[in-house]
Amino acid sequence: MSSSEKPMKPIYRSDVVPPPGECLGSIVADDEEVSPLKERIQQKRQKRKREKGIPSDEGRLQYSVEDIPPWYLSIILGFQHYMIMFGATLGVSLLTSRALCIGDEDNLAKSQFIGTIFFVSGICTLLQTSIGTRLPIVQGGTLAFTSAAMAILSLDKWRCPSHTTDNMTSSSSINVTAPDEEIWKPRIREIQGAIMVASLAQVVIGFTGIMGFLLRFIGPLAIAPTIALIGLSLFNTAAYFAAKQWWIALVTIVLIAAFSQYTKNINIPCFRFQRGVGCVKQGFPVFRFFPVILAVSITWTLCAILTITNVFPSDPAAWGGQAATSVRMDVMQQAPWFRVPYPGQWGTPTVSAASVFGMLSGVLASMIESVGDYYACARMSFVPPPPMHAINRGTLIEGIGCILAGAWGSGTGTTSYSENIGAIGITQVASRRVIQVGAVIMMIFGVFGKFGALFVTIPDPIIGGVFIVMFGMITAVGISNLQFVDLNSSRNLFIIGFSFFFGLTLPQYIVKNPGVIKTGSDAFDQIFTILLQTNMFVGGLAGFILDNTIPGTDQERGLIKWRQMLHDVTPMDTSSQESHEERVKAIYDLPLITPFLRRHRWMRFVPFLPTFDENLLSFDRCGKRHKYKMRRHGQENEGKRQSLTK
Repeated sequence: MSSSEKPMKPIYRSDVVPPPGECLGSIVADDEEVSPLKERIQQKRQKRKREKGIPSDEGRLQYSVEDIPPWYLSIILGFQHYMIMFGATLGVSLLTSRALCIGDEDNLAKSQFIGTIFFVSGICTLLQTSIGTRLPIVQGGTLAFTSAAMAILSLDKWRCPSHTTDNMTSSSSINVTAPDEEIWKPRIREIQGAIMVASLAQVVIGFTGIMGFLLRFIGPLAIAPTIALIGLSLFNTAAYFAAKQWWIALVTIVLIAAFSQYTKNINIPCFRFQRGVGCVKQGFPVFRFFPVILAVSITWTLCAILTITNVFPSDPAAWGGQAATSVRMDVMQQAPWFRVPYPGQWGTPTVSAASVFGMLSGVLASMIESVGDYYACARMSFVPPPPMHAINRGTLIEGIGCILAGAWGSGTGTTSYSENIGAIGITQVASRRVIQVGAVIMMIFGVFGKFGALFVTIPDPIIGGVFIVMFGMITAVGISNLQFVDLNSSRNLFIIGFSFFFGLTLPQYIVKNPGVIKTGSDAFDQIFTILLQTNMFVGGLAGFILDNTIPGTDQERGLIKWRQMLHDVTPMDTSSQESHEERVKAIYDLPLITPFLRRHRWMRFVPFLPTFDENLLSFDRCGKRHKYKMRRHGQENEGKRQSLTK
């Protein structure tokens, strides 16, 4: 090289070693031309991996929504989801059976209720993951319906024969035998009819697509008291079970707290086989996954030891006698090995206007909670937020699932389980197929009669300890919605305080003074009595009215942060709008029939189909074009992100 020639300056790229003094990725050379090719190669790679069942590289997930793990791994992970939802579903079943006046001696009926709710939960989960939102969401029994059912059953004609004025604290002394089944069967038939008819409202909301319109008026100040009062209104029930042996209840509470909070980051070493690598050691967060199951198992074993050593009194009526494991062992002999639940197994459902209106409060609370779960599941699964047609279809399918739950006689409706959504973040497995396998496992265990009978033998103090933790968590979840509002605003503090306190005091007054509402019509008297006895309805309605009538900015009300949380783009690669659109179609479109639907232009007017045109929800006002906050998949946020990146 001659001295006159200048040395050629090296070209640095962001994907190789940077020059001295430069940060990695600070110098870019024609990366824009290479990125589309990289993206196509990556998509083909991911497609081949999905076909072969190899874990996905997308985000931090081991398996993404569309991935299909090997069959043996799908069974293990599906059973894990079943175990996670087991505690909440079991609690709902036992709480419902007590509200229906099923006596302490009729443990066979309780086992049948447990089997029914698990069987129906499996059916609803399959529907939701297949033709609903198609997200990996587990469906199960909800306390929102149970709380409404308890308000319905507090009417004079549905009170238990040995009932006192306080139906939440009195002990049922009914000894329901086979000839006395008609004590509780008319009550379950009334609840069945109320759930089925009230759930039609959820079907209509999903079918017409007005959920987006309703969300414009429902904010954190209305949601917080609605959900929190579900847990607060049940504290007497938790105390009733725990008071039978407080020491056993406290042991259960301490163990749940220890496993879920203190030892949640401790992983138990285990081994798994990985293709091409061999045996691999991996930590498994057992305590984080199964705190309730572990706590109940340990305390149950302790009760069995104390029963064998005659520490507990042999008389079940004595204090501490209900903690003995021998109290309900006869149910294991009475229960059949196999029993398939079927619609109308308790008789023909009955319908009354008062019960239907009372159950509507549970339907609305469950529906609003599920919409938030849809967005949370999408974020946890590293997929785009669900489009409006997926939200509408999920609401529609959930309403149909509640109708099925009512027809089968589960005593409650179904809703999305946030516990299982949290499990996706821990396991990094968001496969839709895993949830579907878990749904099949629910149905299989729901058919085994001995399995449901086994969990009826759990002593009441253990159930009381689980209830105290469970109801407290539900209350905390409701209160957590207040993180979006301005808590320094006197306006918001007034709404929060009044909604919570009024939601507790007015129902208590109605319960203590039966017959105080006199409108001149027995039907209207029952309707208003049930509604005003439902804590979540009174508190939620108070928060809704005050939040929409007292002047306040959207930022002060928490609407801006709350909607931003719902519609925020998930942390995934959306470098091109085309790939983003294709990703949305692959996840949320209906399988097999979507190409047929796109051939017909009129399908764009159907709110729950993938062909739905969201621009139809806009309207003209004051000469300007206004659109609701329903833009698809956070495209506007993504455009801002790309402009800032450039």
